[in-house]
Amino acid sequence: MTIDNNTVVSVNYRLLVSSGNSEKELVEETSAENPFVFLLGVGGLLEEFEGHLKGLKSGDTFDFTIQAENGYGLSTPDNIVRIPLAAFVAEGEELDTEMVATGNYLPMVDDQGNQMQGLVVGVTDEHVTMDFNHPLAGKDLHFSGSVNEIREASEEELAHGHVHGAGGHHH
Repeated sequence: MTIDNNTVVSVNYRLLVSSGNSEKELVEETSAENPFVFLLGVGGLLEEFEGHLKGLKSGDTFDFTIQAENGYGLSTPDNIVRIPLAAFVAEGEELDTEMVATGNYLPMVDDQGNQMQGLVVGVTDEHVTMDFNHPLAGKDLHFSGSVNEIREASEEELAHGHVHGAGGHHH
């Protein structure tokens, strides 16, 4: 069987990232005990990632790079915002300086109720500057690994849009 839309795929991979220079940093690595299992073709993964895997068989290896603009996009200055310090302080309490510190990711909610993660890039007496770009924005993604298993998705998995059972979602 080959990887195609509506197949459940199990892979092991290493993800290295780079920012246009030759130095690569390991971001993620799966293992035989904890492979990456997914339903191909339901829109949950990067389109180019899926495209590189289509047509592969169990036991095949892969090694490809997705350029930043085709991965998580380029870092955009519009996604870096200054938020009044008061937004991080509960009434009658003081600022938690261990939590609201440069380099930390904080869960945030926008004015429409959308949840997101923001990286604190600066803190002053009046503002917290946060970067809401994806953590991998502006980075080229280099995947290398192998295909473990491929199977047809069940009707229930197709209806729900995700894998059930081993390596997937349990209801």
